[in-house]
Amino acid sequence: MLDVRKLRLLRELKIRGTVAGVAEALSYSPSSVSQQLAALEKEVGAVLLVKSGRRLRFTPQGELLAQHTAAILDALDLAESAVADAVTTVSGLVRIAVFQSAAHAILPGALSALARDYPELRVEVTEREPEQGLFEVSARDFDLVIAEQYPGSTRALRSGLDRAELATDSIHLASSRERGSRIRTDSLAEAAALPWVLEPEGTAARTWAVQLCRAAGFEPDVRFETADLVAHIRLIASGNAVGLLPDLVWAGEEPAVRLLPLPGSPRRTVFTSARRASAASPGVVAARRALAQAVPEHARP
Repeated sequence: MLDVRKLRLLRELKIRGTVAGVAEALSYSPSSVSQQLAALEKEVGAVLLVKSGRRLRFTPQGELLAQHTAAILDALDLAESAVADAVTTVSGLVRIAVFQSAAHAILPGALSALARDYPELRVEVTEREPEQGLFEVSARDFDLVIAEQYPGSTRALRSGLDRAELATDSIHLASSRERGSRIRTDSLAEAAALPWVLEPEGTAARTWAVQLCRAAGFEPDVRFETADLVAHIRLIASGNAVGLLPDLVWAGEEPAVRLLPLPGSPRRTVFTSARRASAASPGVVAARRALAQAVPEHARP
């Protein structure tokens, strides 16, 4: 009988691409991963991987076994969920990946509700950019991710993940409140010649922001680049930049900057995703319910 732990290493290699990536994700040494994969080949009686430069390439037999392994791991998730569902007390561990503004506005209330209603459920939360969080849920590093999608944009489809809409969030042009501020604007068109703060290149937020500016007829002069929205607020409030801020970042508090409307009144969608095979587990169901109840009234879908 094949060893599920070795099969998981094969599946992890398929997802992450390198032995080093598998080793880092699972806290193994690269040599240990290589040894376990070699042992799996002996158990199977077929060559699963061949060297291609510095990387390993899957043989047809390796591809086939990796596909079957995904189904095996999903079946184990379903079995675990079924057993957990038969227990009256919601317990165990739920690992959640979340992006910053959702962590500010939604997470605290949800965690308080979970601690009150399910004291035996352990919840662990890690901040992740949405794309990374989605990948890591697919890779079983997390059980649930809170992610975002900007208007007019799409994300790569991951067939193993579901999707449940959690909130809709208005986005505004943000400028300093101070009338004598060095950097201040009254509209998107006026911001064309001003310094901007945006999220890092490659993020969905940055891509959408640049497209918005281009549609308005200019390329934003990005002087400051950071994923930390608190830093965005400070830079804008102090009159050093303009930027784009979602409503959830305020977490119910009074905005520290002047918020101006954008063309079309854009709203991003905030959603959760879990692996389809484990979405029915009591811990994930409880976490999703608590998150939905913690969404501010104005942001509910």
